[in-house]
Amino acid sequence: MDELKYLDLHGDRVAYLDEGQGEVILLLHGMAGSSQTWRSVVRPLSRKYRVIAPDLLGHGHSAKPRSDYSLGAFAVWLRDLLDELGVTRATIVGHSLGGGVAMQFLYQHPDYCHRLILVNSGGLGPDVGWTLRLLSAPGAELIMPIIAPPPVLALGEKVRSWFGKAGITSPRGAEIWNAYSSFSDAATRSAFLRTLRSVVDYRGQAVSALNRLHVKADMPIMAIWGDSDAIIPVEHAYSAHEARPDVRLEVLTGVGHFPQVERPTEVVELIDDFIASTAGTDIHQPATRA
Repeated sequence: MDELKYLDLHGDRVAYLDEGQGEVILLLHGMAGSSQTWRSVVRPLSRKYRVIAPDLLGHGHSAKPRSDYSLGAFAVWLRDLLDELGVTRATIVGHSLGGGVAMQFLYQHPDYCHRLILVNSGGLGPDVGWTLRLLSAPGAELIMPIIAPPPVLALGEKVRSWFGKAGITSPRGAEIWNAYSSFSDAATRSAFLRTLRSVVDYRGQAVSALNRLHVKADMPIMAIWGDSDAIIPVEHAYSAHEARPDVRLEVLTGVGHFPQVERPTEVVELIDDFIASTAGTDIHQPATRA
């Protein structure tokens, strides 16, 4: 896997991947994830593009301060990160929470966005898996250290290793386990709960960006979705297409919540084809400052 880079942004450490040259693709991971969610697509995409994949604040190897983890705060943070990296324009790809962040970023800072690609995105309807609803409830901070203590995680890693040696593997299950494993760290748990509660409550997702897909009516948008997603249902993709019929919709059969790890080659091909097919749209502004 490509090596993480680090920079200081407003006193907080930011970890990120930055590979390749050319037009910029910004990859935004989901709740309790990290840049490693994109590990199978960064290298192939970087053969043609400059690919930037940060660990969002409160996630992965980035700092986890006691701070604002709302979508609006993430959008400002991303603007400042792109400024720090000398990027003036990017194709924004957001998965799950990252999709909600991407749409908020488009709403607040449209001039930075060349295209928008939503992968099993949050922010397009109220439905969300019951686990996230339960964790958004008061008192979840008392339960999480019990359900994810280090001894249990260590045992789980051994079990996963045994299954792997036996040839029994699941990219979707591995990604869920990676997220679950991060909860053994107190700072990560705190940041996760702050992030979760900014967008989810016991009734489901509490924010919707459907009415913001028209902010830049001429901006190309594509939605990639697994039809077997048990966390954010594929119906939300159809809602986005209904709200804005020019959205390119790609539904992947038999794929769950993580198309980029379950079907990475197909996701890379879709992203590349989408960029190529929209190459004439507002392309004159350079993506990177000299």
